[in-house]
Amino acid sequence: MKLTLSPQVGLPGAPETTISVSGDTIAIDGTPYDLSPVPEGGEATAKDSPFIGKITRVDGVIHCTVLTVLGDTAEGDQPDSPWIIESASGDVEIPAIRKEALE
Repeated sequence: MKLTLSPQVGLPGAPETTISVSGDTIAIDGTPYDLSPVPEGGEATAKDSPFIGKITRVDGVIHCTVLTVLGDTAEGDQPDSPWIIESASGDVEIPAIRKEALE
């Protein structure tokens, strides 16, 4: 799966988006989305979901963009987005710059 993460800063105290991938299924904040029905060369649009734009399959690989809320540990200034995660499998680490822990 090829993911494009579109980050946004969440409200104070809002949980950070969690993402995991298993085959053609992606779980976002614990909700699984089975993308296996998207045919080769085809596309789908998910309504009322964290997906942005079309979900496609190219050369057998699902491509999708996910709205990603950053939690309180993320710095306000982040690298250019969107962030591309290729061949995602398992838990997806959000590549945000984190605040230094106060000791």
